[in-house]
Amino acid sequence: MAHPLTQSGHSVATIAAMVARMTASQTPQEDTRAPAASSAPISGAGASVALLVVLFGSFMDLLDATIVTVAAPAIAQDLGAGHAQIQWMIAAYVLALGAALITGGRLGDQYGRKRLFMAGLAGFMLTSALCALAADPGMLIGMRAAQGLTAGIMVPQVFGIIRASFAPGERAKAFGAYGAVQGLASVAGPLLGGLLVEGNLFDLGWRTIFWINVPVSILALIIGARVLPESRSASTARLDLLGALLAASGILLLLLPVIQTETWGWTWASYVLLAAGTIVLAVFLAHERRLTGRGDEPVFDPALLRIRAFAIGLCASVLFFGGLGPYFLTLSVYLQNGTDRTAWETGLVILPYALGSIITSGLGVALAARAGRALLITGSLTIAASHLVLWAIVRDGNDPGYWHLALALFVGGLGLGLAAPILVNVVLAGVPGRSAGAAGGVLATVNQIGGAIGIAVLGTAFFTAVTGSAAGTPGPADHGHALGIVLAVSAVLYSVAALVMLALPKTAAEHVDQ
Repeated sequence: MAHPLTQSGHSVATIAAMVARMTASQTPQEDTRAPAASSAPISGAGASVALLVVLFGSFMDLLDATIVTVAAPAIAQDLGAGHAQIQWMIAAYVLALGAALITGGRLGDQYGRKRLFMAGLAGFMLTSALCALAADPGMLIGMRAAQGLTAGIMVPQVFGIIRASFAPGERAKAFGAYGAVQGLASVAGPLLGGLLVEGNLFDLGWRTIFWINVPVSILALIIGARVLPESRSASTARLDLLGALLAASGILLLLLPVIQTETWGWTWASYVLLAAGTIVLAVFLAHERRLTGRGDEPVFDPALLRIRAFAIGLCASVLFFGGLGPYFLTLSVYLQNGTDRTAWETGLVILPYALGSIITSGLGVALAARAGRALLITGSLTIAASHLVLWAIVRDGNDPGYWHLALALFVGGLGLGLAAPILVNVVLAGVPGRSAGAAGGVLATVNQIGGAIGIAVLGTAFFTAVTGSAAGTPGPADHGHALGIVLAVSAVLYSVAALVMLALPKTAAEHVDQ
């Protein structure tokens, strides 16, 4: 889901694109548990139009994440948002999306994938409008969380609709088009975000990044109502809504004192929140064990942790995706507040990262069945190297210039393209087939949660360093020093991730769609 640049920056869009791709590992596996109830497979012109509708939903989710990262400084200035609130604008979306992915997929299986896709798209449209109307940071954060929930309902249906409704001959083409849309979103996101913010259409400024979702969503809803086929699974497993709520609440309680450190400091209340989050997560695990014991389907089966490849894969995913979210958030703030670049110029700087990831992603997928683990390690170390190069050229506070920045980002994108698209497939190669669907869904969720944790920890370190090193208004040197801290820590994260990946299976599993 990739998430998958943070899932925002994924440049944020690339990562959100990758995270979204990973949720595909859940739906097809679940579909095999019971016969599907659906209309006849579609093909021809009808299939093309239906595909455009569902791909639009995926594209909009990925694009929205990227756009917000690029627009964050403008949003903060207009609404008077503090550093913690900037982090919450990104993290709230990511956390809510991660919390809803598995449940959203199962809702579609039971009640109809078209129905849930349309409901999720309508909700995404409504929450986008409310984001655009936000009068203060609190309202925007709340609506971003709601937007993430609606995306978590909408995104899993894309894979389910393609898998269940398209004829076998059309299915491979449909998934190929999905990959192309991901690449397009990664390129368009930073540029469109910068263009909309700088264009200031109708004097709306950053609000256009949310308003743009409304008319195109209406068009997609009208067409989708006519052309999308309905499909569902015959499975009638109960939804684990309580498990999803407990997991999200526990993680939220842990992140809250970390992100609010600059505002609250570390007080007794901070430690109470950390303790409460730990207790809630313990209750979550107990609840999941109880559901498993009586034969129900939990959001997370604790027995998965006894599978070595899966447990190692979780650690690798948290490290890998935990470094990407804060990387693009802090880079965007540095470029705009530290070097006085516009949002459009920031998008141009980030663009080479997306281009690099597109160049190597096809290579990574093609070679994964023979050298998956080696590609993961190479990709992680390449990202670490790019962060160290960037650290060397920004830490003194001087503007390195476009081409120095672009080259370092391009190298990072090459590493991302090698590793991100195949990480889940390599992990699943060590998971028994009967557990692959559940493991894939959990990995998709953990990727999102890893991004939220990264934003909380490294984002807080960045903003604390910016304000802590400045006697007055932070200047270029303060932002360069702060970004240098994030880059150094993230380089260590990717190096450790590469070491962890040494224990993963050598090759990737068969493509999860088949």
